[in-house]
Amino acid sequence: MKFGYTIVYVPDVAASLAFFESAFGLRQRFLHESGTYGELDTGDTALAFAAHALGDLNFPGGHVAAHDSVRPLGFEIALVTQDVAAAHARALAAGAKELAAPAHKPWGQVVSYVRCPDGVLVELCTPISA
Repeated sequence: MKFGYTIVYVPDVAASLAFFESAFGLRQRFLHESGTYGELDTGDTALAFAAHALGDLNFPGGHVAAHDSVRPLGFEIALVTQDVAAAHARALAAGAKELAAPAHKPWGQVVSYVRCPDGVLVELCTPISA
């Protein structure tokens, strides 16, 4: 078994790709001509976005739209950086909402949390020391 990708269902795939590029410096790898699916270049494991319409096709009972939820959903995307404060500021400047300012954690990491316009919860963190 190998972890292949994470797909987040969003209202506007192109807008989510553009936000992640602006806020976090992740480049778009692919956007389907239909505009309903796209991926960011994140290394071996892709971060992808799909339109809610595709989610509706995949899940006949429906799904929770992160952007409609008052509170963040119970999962996060973690992006590792050496400078959490700068990454946090860049994300806010791009339109993210601050959920938790950068803070030093007891296990040695600096961590912050932002919520993207599409509702995605992102943790910005320094690497964990082994």
